Amino acid sequence: MTKPVLRLGVNIDHAATLRQARGTLYPDLVEVARLCERAGAKGITIHLREDRRHIQDADVYNLRKQLSVPMNLEMANAPEIVRIALNVCPTEVCLVPEKRRELTTEGGLDVIGHFTALRKTCDALTRAGIGVSLFVDPDLRQLEAAARMGAPYVELHTGAFCDATRPAFARRELARLIEGARAAHALGLRVNAGHGINLATLPSILRLPYLDTLNIGHSIICRAVSVGVERATREMLAGMRAYQGGEP
Repeated sequence: MTKPVLRLGVNIDHAATLRQARGTLYPDLVEVARLCERAGAKGITIHLREDRRHIQDADVYNLRKQLSVPMNLEMANAPEIVRIALNVCPTEVCLVPEKRRELTTEGGLDVIGHFTALRKTCDALTRAGIGVSLFVDPDLRQLEAAARMGAPYVELHTGAFCDATRPAFARRELARLIEGARAAHALGLRVNAGHGINLATLPSILRLPYLDTLNIGHSIICRAVSVGVERATREMLAGMRAYQGGEP
């Protein structure tokens, strides 16, 4: 059996964070993205937040024109952002929850509680030829709702595990992620994962079966401060080669 190839999508939001801190024209996000591509990344992820704290509207349009790999646009289910997505037509959209005061996305979507609104957006994006992913916690009821909605992908929120400081809690969260990946696959969903993944937590994340793509940003950009974007991306890809894929 051919060993599955686990893809890496690099989130370059925090290159934009550095730029916005001084309101400069650098770092150039297209240059950052191209370095990720040259290192072997199979996608570029950006999150257009409602408060525009890092990625700006112009970045979305410019990167869509310049990228040679797929663009994954993370976004809240907000009418203004949905209109931009339908205009730009990225390869994929990942719908995420968003709070104005949070430092970063704090948890998965409540697909059950917002099913009608999410379904409307999912249908509109699908009609436009955009692949849709729902960012969810590894909860069976939420995964079942995602499958009913017809989204082809879910992205499992790995933050609770990656940020855990107590071993017992970490073991429990990793077990939840493994079972969530199994359940999503059984429901016919393709499985991505992301949030908080770094070189230290990566070996445990690779225990999840049926993974298609890992979306990783903050740790790669932080590492890039020391060694450069291309090397930081290559280091993550080297760690990902150990992935064994699905289960018998």
